[in-house]
Amino acid sequence: MMIHEITVQVGKYKTRKRIGRGHGSGSGKTSGRGHKGARSRAGYSRRPGFEGGQMSFIRRMPKRGFSNAPFRTLYHIVNVQDIESRMEKGSDVTIESLVKAGLVRDTKRPLKVLGHGELTKKFNITAAKFSASAKTKIEAAGGTVNEVIKVKWTRPKKIKVKSVEEKSQ
Repeated sequence: MMIHEITVQVGKYKTRKRIGRGHGSGSGKTSGRGHKGARSRAGYSRRPGFEGGQMSFIRRMPKRGFSNAPFRTLYHIVNVQDIESRMEKGSDVTIESLVKAGLVRDTKRPLKVLGHGELTKKFNITAAKFSASAKTKIEAAGGTVNEVIKVKWTRPKKIKVKSVEEKSQ
């Protein structure tokens, strides 16, 4: 006898367990939930990692090291082949023009141009960063590369003003 023959005779699906239908059913009275407590009540749910109020495992583990991940710069990335397909020959390519063309979502992040694909048209591209291959392809096609370096703001230094008496000495 094979397993597929057994399922034909017995039935394909197991019958549902009827809970709370008297103690004769084997799952009456407390309906398999035990006695009292939060888990026996209707609507109970516990967030993952909750340990009944004691200090959770993740908070008991020591924190070590440092990560620069929150301080990384995220770029909008565009390949040379995408610029070729969407932009007209000889046009000025900036992040604003790429937003209008639908290649970039918004102007919040700086732009980085990568060199994937071929470039035959001449473009004047302005971006925050270029890959080496993108620079060579743009210049080989007769275009220009304008790298705009975003200067990080720093607090201006305080200049100490010397009094007239100190200058004369």
